Amino acid sequence: MKIKCVLVDDELLAIKVLQNYFTNFADFEIIGTFSNALEALEFINNNSVDAVFLDINLPMMTGFELIRLIEYKTKIVITTAFREFAAESYELDVLDYLVKPIPLPRFIKCVNRISTEINLKNNIKTEMHRIEPHIFIKVDKKMVKITIDEILFIEGMKEYIKVVTIDKTYITHKSLTSLSEELPLDRFVRIHKSYTIAIDKVKSIEGNRIQILSYTLPIGRNYSKDVKSKILE
Repeated sequence: MKIKCVLVDDELLAIKVLQNYFTNFADFEIIGTFSNALEALEFINNNSVDAVFLDINLPMMTGFELIRLIEYKTKIVITTAFREFAAESYELDVLDYLVKPIPLPRFIKCVNRISTEINLKNNIKTEMHRIEPHIFIKVDKKMVKITIDEILFIEGMKEYIKVVTIDKTYITHKSLTSLSEELPLDRFVRIHKSYTIAIDKVKSIEGNRIQILSYTLPIGRNYSKDVKSKILE
């Protein structure tokens, strides 16, 4: 599983430098580049992003303001020409602070740290689900246990999500991205900005549609390649 990164900078040259550096790391994949902070924020909040490389001085809002609006915890790396904001950045729990022009050895140290932390997190998550294959969600003021094997798919509905199981449907106040991160990576896949599905529950795929029992769900254009490679492999 590749580590998915987003680059946010209003300087094209800065983006190109990072893109060139990333060509040396096969475990990393750049899934989006943005010069506009609002477009970057929408993409990050609607996709599974492992790390964001973020400039501070951006049009519309600052990098710090953008960080505060990200809906789930992801690795943040500040990339800036200014050293004086380092203390403020660490108050926002950023992973690293890279000063431009970024030397390649310093960049290598940063991505190695990202790789180590994400791999450790994934290993812990895998072990947890091996021992306890279930999740808890809050429904009507109580925590409800849902067995992983029961889940067919999860649907995002603005501020809420709908967890559809074989026997019952639950609605809880949580983001789709946040709950998707609690599920085993090898058993679930995001197929659309509004849907995450259980891979082993797929009955058929036809064009940009997936059939799960009696449900027909859309495959988003930006997800199609990843979805079909995971399901049809």
